[in-house]
Amino acid sequence: MRAAQKTAKGVSLYSRYVNRPVGRVLAAAAYRLHLTPNQVTLVSAAFSGAAIAALAVCRPSWPLAVAVWAGLAVGFAFDSADGQLARLLRAGGPAGEWLDHVVDCAKITAVHAAVLITFYRHFPLPSDGWLLLPLGFQLAAVLIFFGGLLTDKLTPKTPGAAAPAPSRLRAAALLPVDYGVFCLVFLLLGSERAFRTGYLLLFAAHAVFLAAFLTKWFRALRRV
Repeated sequence: MRAAQKTAKGVSLYSRYVNRPVGRVLAAAAYRLHLTPNQVTLVSAAFSGAAIAALAVCRPSWPLAVAVWAGLAVGFAFDSADGQLARLLRAGGPAGEWLDHVVDCAKITAVHAAVLITFYRHFPLPSDGWLLLPLGFQLAAVLIFFGGLLTDKLTPKTPGAAAPAPSRLRAAALLPVDYGVFCLVFLLLGSERAFRTGYLLLFAAHAVFLAAFLTKWFRALRRV
């Protein structure tokens, strides 16, 4: 399984030392259960979807906070496991990659929509302006996901080129925009003020990184 890992370049410390190792265990278990990578992707979607549905439907509480975080975190780990299993089985292909990215896009879009529903239904917000926060966060998260994906697809690959050594400093700097770190904010869901504050801070980080990423990606593609 260690040989079935992606490069660590551009990956945060959470994904490198938490999510991928957990995904490795889940991929090994899926292999023993004779699951396909696409089936693992659907398991990931089920965990994430259940957590998002609970967030949208249930009244915020500390037990719900733990349940939503757990569902999102486990779904994220299975999202790592499907790719590792595909590389282990040498079963990767366009259809599997398409399914994985569609599930990711749905997850990123839906989770912020669920936060908006929670804000509207359950939180005594200081003003209606707070309802714009999940919409802005959703926009930033989708643009980072889609922009990074499209940049990777449009960047020419050099066959046989060695992957650059990952930077630990960069991996630490990327923590605020790692999806696994984002999932942690839902542990604050039992406190309306704490959750709003944590969610706002993560949105601010995403907005700053979005501006930096878009500038970097555009300049890189202009040199192609």
